[in-house]
Amino acid sequence: MSSEFRQEKLANGLLVNLKEIHSAPIISHWVWYRVGSRNEVPGKTGVSHWVEHMQFKGTPRYPGGVLDRAISREGGFWNAFTFLDWTTFFETLPANKIELALDLEADRMQHSTYLLEEVESERTVVISEREGNENEPLFKLDEAMQEAAFKQHPYRNEIIGSIADLHDLQRDDLYAHYRAHYCPNNAVLAIAGDFDGDEMMAMIHKYYGPIPSGQVETHFPEPEAPLSQEERCEVKGPGDTTYLLLAYRAPKADSEDFFTISVLDSLLTGPSSLNMFGGGGISNKTSRLYRALVEKELAIGVYGGLQATIDPHLYSINVTVRPGRKPEQVLKKVDEEIKRLQDKLIPQSEIDRAVKQARALFAYGSENITNQGFWLGYPEMFAHYDWFTSYVERLNQVTPQKLQEAMQRYLAPERRVVGIYLPEEEQA
Repeated sequence: MSSEFRQEKLANGLLVNLKEIHSAPIISHWVWYRVGSRNEVPGKTGVSHWVEHMQFKGTPRYPGGVLDRAISREGGFWNAFTFLDWTTFFETLPANKIELALDLEADRMQHSTYLLEEVESERTVVISEREGNENEPLFKLDEAMQEAAFKQHPYRNEIIGSIADLHDLQRDDLYAHYRAHYCPNNAVLAIAGDFDGDEMMAMIHKYYGPIPSGQVETHFPEPEAPLSQEERCEVKGPGDTTYLLLAYRAPKADSEDFFTISVLDSLLTGPSSLNMFGGGGISNKTSRLYRALVEKELAIGVYGGLQATIDPHLYSINVTVRPGRKPEQVLKKVDEEIKRLQDKLIPQSEIDRAVKQARALFAYGSENITNQGFWLGYPEMFAHYDWFTSYVERLNQVTPQKLQEAMQRYLAPERRVVGIYLPEEEQA
């Protein structure tokens, strides 16, 4: 896939990343805002996610229903996502229709209306989404685990927000959050696909250039102290499945240790995709915990989770406990495998296989135009674009010594939260 990368910053502070890819007449257009649940304060959790919803309610020029019909009519698709550190909106369209995306995103960067009746209608939607999540065992367990792992950092809160805050937030809270963060000097525009760079920059200047810079509201959370002793939380609820979740404080994404933990994740549980679109379907059957838990009939499944974030977040190991087995049995086996890796250097051949799997999943998650647009903006939210281009090289720099040291430092028993979800049938 031939490509040419170009970066430019407009006078109003908008960072523009372009990649020409002439393999198909398609363009993917992304606007990334440096705001997510990390930027929220107590009493206003969930405001970033709700604001993302409100951005689809329209502007005077592009009322809500018009936006969706316009994208569909031109043969495109669009969506948006809110995460810990960012919110993003994208459109993927035929190349000759891309001006529509430029126009509508520049328009809603400035002119979203936030009508009171739309806010109240969306309140019902967001609360229903939250209540639906509460019926999911892993959501309930994740929420309890985050609150145990972080005492004051906003990473302790669910992105969707607390039910109390969703009832209390008002139209002016949402609009103020929008005005404080949705401005060009707090955004990255990432466009990948079949275009001429000079022509695209001319259109970008036309649509985004006149937007004035904003007074970005910054919020820098206090660093969270390291976990100093193991904490436990137990959640009970509906269902018939027991889950075990281990959460260790992980390094931030722009540190060398992040890549070491990425290889560790591949080795322990199988590679995890950082791309929200996933891809590849890499099997985890060669991973150590699959062999120790699933093949030994202690668990039905096991997977890991590592997020690229501004501040240290969590590395998690998620286990679906096999019926008839106890979570303490599973935990004992997990600890045995981790201790084995901490006490003895891992063979280079095993590291090479884990790196190869992680590289393959990374490649699968980077292969189409929409994914290329994603990767143009995503690393700018916690590092820079060269984080993406150097990803594979930095995985290859992980050595047995680095891996063992990371295992000892990050996966110590006193530096974790152990969570167990027990179905109500087992409460007796």
